[in-house]
Amino acid sequence: MWCYRGGSISAEPRINDRIRVPEVRLVGPSGEQVGIVPLAKALELAQEYDLDLVEVAATARPPVCKLMDYGKFKYESAMKAREARKNQAHTVIKEMKLRPKIDPHDYDTKKGHVVRFLKQGDKVKITIMFRGREQSRPELGYRLLQRLASDVEDLGFIESNPKQDGRNMIMVLGPHKKKTEAMAEAREAQEARKAEQKAQPTHGRTQRASDDAAEPTEAPAEATDEAPADEATAEASAEA
Repeated sequence: MWCYRGGSISAEPRINDRIRVPEVRLVGPSGEQVGIVPLAKALELAQEYDLDLVEVAATARPPVCKLMDYGKFKYESAMKAREARKNQAHTVIKEMKLRPKIDPHDYDTKKGHVVRFLKQGDKVKITIMFRGREQSRPELGYRLLQRLASDVEDLGFIESNPKQDGRNMIMVLGPHKKKTEAMAEAREAQEARKAEQKAQPTHGRTQRASDDAAEPTEAPAEATDEAPADEATAEASAEA
């Protein structure tokens, strides 16, 4: 009975001596089609060009191999994948909870958070929580949600209209700006701040050096032959 005991299967292509076929369809370094050649001939060309023979289509008959710098290829592929992950936009829904009779200061604070979320390109779920007798006044929550939507209309729009959900009333705001655009602007702002921070110390050192160069130096005191007053008084007393 056959049983698999090995580890993980490698997803990397076979290269050079790991290729175990009698012949391959060879692609040159610049993408030109060389044709079907014996494996030994393909390996000989790889050594001649100081490149690797890489199997790029193992299921083809015969397999397709290409002459390339495999180390450079792996590095460039990793950098492209990293850049793709960096620019990938993930849809995030933030949540902000309010009370129908919220204090004006608390409202401004909550609104500030909503503004920040929308600027980042995220959706915001606004929840109005009703307690006790407040449940009989749903219009209070509706008016509050409409007020908030009006205050941030430059940054977002009502994606889901207010609706009652048990003791809560919920509304969803969507950003006008796409997540990718917000991420790009955030990176530009961060790079601008770094450039400004690097420029400030240099400017400060240059300014201090200029100030030091412009500051006049005191002239050394001239030596005199006159004796100090205390020594002259002591000599007069000795003569007396």
